[in-house]
Amino acid sequence: MKIAARAAMIVAILATLIAHPLPAGAFEDAPGTSKHTIPMGDWNRPYLLHVPPGREAPAPLPLIVALHGGLNDSEYVRRQSGLDEVADRHGYAVAYPDGLLGTWNAGACCWFARWTGVDDVAFLDKLIDTLVRQGVADPRRVFVTGFSNGGGMAYRYACERSEKVAGIAVVSGALAIGCTPKKPVSVLAFHGTWDPSVPYTGGGNMDADVHFPFIPVQLLMEYWRWIDKLPALSWPVPDGPDDCVGTGPGPVVVALCTRQRGGHEWPDYASELMARFFADRPSLPKP
Repeated sequence: MKIAARAAMIVAILATLIAHPLPAGAFEDAPGTSKHTIPMGDWNRPYLLHVPPGREAPAPLPLIVALHGGLNDSEYVRRQSGLDEVADRHGYAVAYPDGLLGTWNAGACCWFARWTGVDDVAFLDKLIDTLVRQGVADPRRVFVTGFSNGGGMAYRYACERSEKVAGIAVVSGALAIGCTPKKPVSVLAFHGTWDPSVPYTGGGNMDADVHFPFIPVQLLMEYWRWIDKLPALSWPVPDGPDDCVGTGPGPVVVALCTRQRGGHEWPDYASELMARFFADRPSLPKP
């Protein structure tokens, strides 16, 4: 099937799947997890929003945007990561948006989102701006995490919107786009050495029809610390296991947690560690 015909089919399917948006202002401040949509052109994009109990309204909260893996959805990464419970302990709001038919346009990946050229950077812009406008999110304390294809999207957002994020954490993800952030970005990555989907040592193809190899994980971390002008990854990460090393104390940190013989998975300690990592990052300057 040609790309144009395939794109038309995807758009037609999408039109039947997307729900109508909730009334403006509905459930923004309610504790717990609720469903919402954001209008993007001719269709409405869904997301889940988790607000911890005991919030001292109307004070805005630090926000984690959590991006699901390829062919998954918001509910999957919510359960996979356990971020609701972690956010409740640390006082974060968490937004779990849905990609186009389970995929994100992270650049050279992935599938439906890349084929149709959907602008996921603009979607995340609007999601974050909406939650800031509603008083849910603190614009100076926005963080992005993601798994696999969602991790690649987190990298892309940090590359193109570094002024909007105070830090990112990527689980089993790959950078799939040229990256020239406007300012230094703190990055925490988790990756298994036996990951069959995003190889730790690089190689393979980034997508079914993209014959470009994955960048080795350690080389990617070297790139981030080089672009941030940081020293080598040789310091233990506070509260992390022995396989986590970073660039040392400072406002901007690049760190890698290597899980020996780990596969394509979300480590059980990752969400707690990223919440602490985010908490140690300084707030962005006022807009």
